[in-house]
Amino acid sequence: MGQSESIDAEEVTLQDIQELYRKFAFECPSGNLHLHEFKRIFGVNSNSTEEEAAYMENVFRSFDTNQDNKIDFMEYVAAIHLVLRGKLEDKLKWSFKVYDSDGNGCLDRREVKHVIKIIHMLKKHNNPTLQGNVEDICDRIFELVDVNKDGQISLEEFLEGAQKDLWVMDQLKLDIAPCGWFLNSKT
Repeated sequence: MGQSESIDAEEVTLQDIQELYRKFAFECPSGNLHLHEFKRIFGVNSNSTEEEAAYMENVFRSFDTNQDNKIDFMEYVAAIHLVLRGKLEDKLKWSFKVYDSDGNGCLDRREVKHVIKIIHMLKKHNNPTLQGNVEDICDRIFELVDVNKDGQISLEEFLEGAQKDLWVMDQLKLDIAPCGWFLNSKT
């Protein structure tokens, strides 16, 4: 679930929606995806770190648009559409929402550092030679993105900063890997 612009402009067919519903109903017979199921799908379990669990809770919260602590089929379809076909700006707005753990509309250093630490940890699983200090990455992001230097990053600063600097975009990328369950699960 990265930030690149979707190049697949193909129409979603009724058959596609029916297949998504079949998969959703199989995985979520109650008709809702609850946090513990969401974590299981994304591989967060008792062996996961507190940070990974908190990160997935923020991702879950960002998809739970009506804030009822469950993801229904419509929220599920909206999430898939955003992740797979959404415009860059919409994906960045979603990323901002995930970063903004207290929901106040601004990102402080603690929030940015927390997500960068988790993203860095996840990226290291795939690339053990990955270099970079989380504190230094956070400092550089604030230096490049916090235009008014108030110690917080607004949504506007986040959008502009991520779109004008490829390094920033790479650091802020929210790539949650298990798209396969959404599209390729065999039931």
